[in-house]
Amino acid sequence: MKMEENGAGKNHLHNNQVFDLSIDVLPQGGSKCLDDDGRLKRTGTVWTASAHIITAVIGSGVLSLAWATAQLGWIAGPTVMFLFSFVTYYTSTLLAACYRSGDPVNGKRNYTYMDAVRSNLGGVKVKICGWVQYLNLFGVAIGYTIASAISMMAIKRSNCFHASGGKNPCHMNSNPYMIAFGIVEIIFSQIPDFDQLWWLSIVAAVMSFTYSTIGLGLGIAKVAETGKIRGSLTGISVGTVTQTDKIWRSFQALGDIAFAYSYSLILIEIQDTLKAPPSESKTMKKATLLSVGVTTLFYMLCGCMGYAAFGDLSPGNLLTGFGFYNPFWLLDIANAAIVIHLVGAYQVYCQPLFAFVEKQAKEKFPDSEFVTKDIKIPIPGFRPYNLNLFRLVWRTLFVIMTTLISMLLPFFNDIVGLLGAVGFWPLTVYFPVEMYISQKKIPKWSTKWLCLQILSIACLIITLAAAAGSIAGIMLDLKSYKPFSTSY
Repeated sequence: MKMEENGAGKNHLHNNQVFDLSIDVLPQGGSKCLDDDGRLKRTGTVWTASAHIITAVIGSGVLSLAWATAQLGWIAGPTVMFLFSFVTYYTSTLLAACYRSGDPVNGKRNYTYMDAVRSNLGGVKVKICGWVQYLNLFGVAIGYTIASAISMMAIKRSNCFHASGGKNPCHMNSNPYMIAFGIVEIIFSQIPDFDQLWWLSIVAAVMSFTYSTIGLGLGIAKVAETGKIRGSLTGISVGTVTQTDKIWRSFQALGDIAFAYSYSLILIEIQDTLKAPPSESKTMKKATLLSVGVTTLFYMLCGCMGYAAFGDLSPGNLLTGFGFYNPFWLLDIANAAIVIHLVGAYQVYCQPLFAFVEKQAKEKFPDSEFVTKDIKIPIPGFRPYNLNLFRLVWRTLFVIMTTLISMLLPFFNDIVGLLGAVGFWPLTVYFPVEMYISQKKIPKWSTKWLCLQILSIACLIITLAAAAGSIAGIMLDLKSYKPFSTSY
């Protein structure tokens, strides 16, 4: 810790010197190639930030929204989606204001979520924040491995189904697909830095639009074909499931919708790629409004059209739950797009975790060549690639570990639901609200303070309900569980 403080102190002095020298030329601080903190000039814009956010947010979560809407019905479903989008947007603007401590234009930058908590709240909260954030990112990595395997198998199954004319049930084991995904991630995880991921993010964002649009289109086609809009105002009927089941499922649906929006885990890291002026928090607010708006519109359409098409029978995953059998080539394109998107999203989520571990290692072993030495590997036509042995070994081990856990616990969507529930309230609501109160020095018991606390408590209740729903789901899964042997 001491070393970090000294380092920050030195860096801070250095910034001030640079700042004083160039005050008449660049009021922003920094020079032509460096920013005011002595790092390379950041180049991110509203568009790259929006691409990162959309990649992180429109995950495969969009495909479970029809199921979630089916549990809640035509009134509560869309209302809950709208409410969560508002909460996410509002708390994200609070969080964006915490990127710089003190002055919003020249204050000290916080590079990660933990840094922001450290400079605004401090104490034990920093440790809690770190644990929740990094466990959650780890969980997401495992969830994505499983989701991609399910989509790869859906392609294989839909083709096998088509070839046998629907006579062969086409059961298969998911392990080879998870291993294949793991191998691809090992290669991509060697991209050294979040800044260099922009192209992967844009490809992934395009892919997420592709498969969501196909899901949406198939839903509309199904409604047009049957000529009726299914579903009811209050959701799945009590005859189809028991009363207690309906309550658990509604709780789980709340959870699904809440986590379909949460990206605050990586908001500060995305903001750290933006160029200034205008101040980063302004750009980030624009990007948040744009991306949350687009996402909400999309979610409403996908969730509602899927529900209109299938009513109470809406599958947990629109494109792999085999609600649709034909046209099979279109489903294959959609599932391939999901896999490509998940490859990118896995990296967007894991980079902050990789960076954290590598920074800790450098501080613990500053003299070890294994940790600190970069080996330059020339690539014809490109810049030389910096190979770092520690990075190679640690990131590879990380991917192998997530792949193994995925193979062990393939009903992970309930567990991701649980991790998401545990992460939603502290990271999306509690910390942003507390940091905002401390930064803006809002007096206790004032109207604004009360409103913020009410928001926080309401979200805590939702989180607890969703966690309870997920635990009920895990209990059910464990009854029929054999490790390493999931077949679909």
